[in-house]
Amino acid sequence: MDFTPTEEQAAARDLAAEIFGDLATPERLAAAGTGSDAELWKALCAAGLPGAVEDVGLLGLVLLLEEQGRTTAQVPFAASCVYGLLAVAAHGSQEQRGRSLPALRQGTAVATGAFPARSAVEAEPDGELGGILRGVVPWVPWLRDATHVLVAVADRSLWWVPVAGARVEPVELTAPWSAGRLTLDGTPGERIGGAGAYEDVRATARTAFAGLQAGVCAGSLARAVAHTNEREQFGRPLAAKQGVQLRAADAHMDTEAIRVTAYEAAWRRDTGLPYATHALTAAWWASEAGKRVVHAGQHLHGGMGADLDHPVHRHFLWGRQLDAYLGCGSEVLEELGALIASGAVEG
Repeated sequence: MDFTPTEEQAAARDLAAEIFGDLATPERLAAAGTGSDAELWKALCAAGLPGAVEDVGLLGLVLLLEEQGRTTAQVPFAASCVYGLLAVAAHGSQEQRGRSLPALRQGTAVATGAFPARSAVEAEPDGELGGILRGVVPWVPWLRDATHVLVAVADRSLWWVPVAGARVEPVELTAPWSAGRLTLDGTPGERIGGAGAYEDVRATARTAFAGLQAGVCAGSLARAVAHTNEREQFGRPLAAKQGVQLRAADAHMDTEAIRVTAYEAAWRRDTGLPYATHALTAAWWASEAGKRVVHAGQHLHGGMGADLDHPVHRHFLWGRQLDAYLGCGSEVLEELGALIASGAVEG
C-alpha cells in the first residue's frame, strides 16, 4: 500500500490548509456561534474543493478533512462530500447523478446524512424509485445547512430527500455542527442504490470522519505543544518536564494511529479493495484514541484548558462529538467482532 498523496491530492490539501488557516480563525469561529460560516463555505466552493473530491478520492477527502479538523472550521464539508457527492456518484442512477452532482460540486446544494444507530424511519415505495417517508431522526449534523438529506431507513435502504419537504427543528450538540431534528411525515423521497449501498456509505463516512478526528487531534496537540513551550514554571518551560513530554508523546502516537488507519481504509476503497473492517478499525481508533488526545490537550493547558472560550476547548468539543458519531468505540468494536466471527475479514 502507498499512502503518498498524488500531485492532485497534495495540491488540494495545501489549498484547503491555506483557506482554513486564513478564514477559520478563533475570532470568526466565535462569531459563528453554533452555526456554520457561510463565507468560509463560499470560499471553499469558489476554490472548487467540493467538486475536487470526485477526482482525489476518499484518501484525498481524508487529507482535506484533516485540514478542516486542525482548525475546527464550521462548514458542512465532510457531510456534503460523504453523503452527497461520493454517495450519489457511487450509487445514484445516471439520471440522479446528472441531476444532483453539478449543484453538489458547486456547493449550491448541500447534503447531510441521517444515519441513526436504530432507524425508526419507514419508507413506502411509490413507483420505480420514488416513495414517501415517515419517522423522526432526533439529530442530524449540519441539517440546518442542508438542501438534501440521505436517510437510512429501518430496512437499511437509502433515500434522497429534499429538506424543504421535511420539518427541521434546531438541535444543539456537543460540537457546533448546525444540527437539527428531522421529522418526516409523508415526505417524498427517492431511493438511491441497491444492496450494499448502506454499508458502503456508512463505511465511507466512518473513514472520512476518522480523518476529521485526526485533524482535530493534531490541532489540539499543536496548541498544547505551543502552550507548554511558552508557559514557564519555576523558571523552566512546562515542556521541559518529563511528565508533560510523556503525555504529549502518547497523544502524538494516538493521533498517528487514527491517521494511518483512516489512510489505509480510504486507500483500499479508492483502489477497489474490500475495506469494511478497515473502516471499523479507523472508527475505533478515532473514538477511543480521539477522546484521549483531546483530554490530554486540555490537561496540558492547565487551568486555561477549562476556559470555554479558549480555542483548545473547541477541539475538546469536536473530539467528544466525533467519539460517538456513527458508533462509539464499544459499539464499533462489537460490530468488528461480529464480522471477524462470521469470517468476513478482509486481507
